[in-house]
Amino acid sequence: MGENARPEEATPADSGLFHSLKGLLATFVATAHTRLELLATEVEEEKLRVFSLLTLIVAAVFTLLLGVVLAIALVVAAFWDNRIAVLSGLTVLSFAAFVLLARRFQQVAKRGSPLFAHSLAELREDLRRLRGRE
Repeated sequence: MGENARPEEATPADSGLFHSLKGLLATFVATAHTRLELLATEVEEEKLRVFSLLTLIVAAVFTLLLGVVLAIALVVAAFWDNRIAVLSGLTVLSFAAFVLLARRFQQVAKRGSPLFAHSLAELREDLRRLRGRE
């Protein structure tokens, strides 16, 4: 019968190894895209958390300093005759307040989630599935 091609050979690009590789590549690109979006979201969340911590630090330090200065001025004015003892006591009190705030800051800073935890978990799950351990 001549040079007519068989119907099953008419579309080699739609079947076989090339089609499978093309599908595998599309799946890989889609998976990589999803993982990068997750990574970007986690970076944004971490950036917001750090900014929030910095804002809290600045606000706490400002209000603490303002309160300490006003309290010292008030107490010194009230106890003018014992101003050395009053200033010494308020100095110790302000250092104690600083230590408490520093400890609280450390607690808040440590409480944050590990960077990219969700992305790393998803990548571990992808590797487990690719290795056939479903």
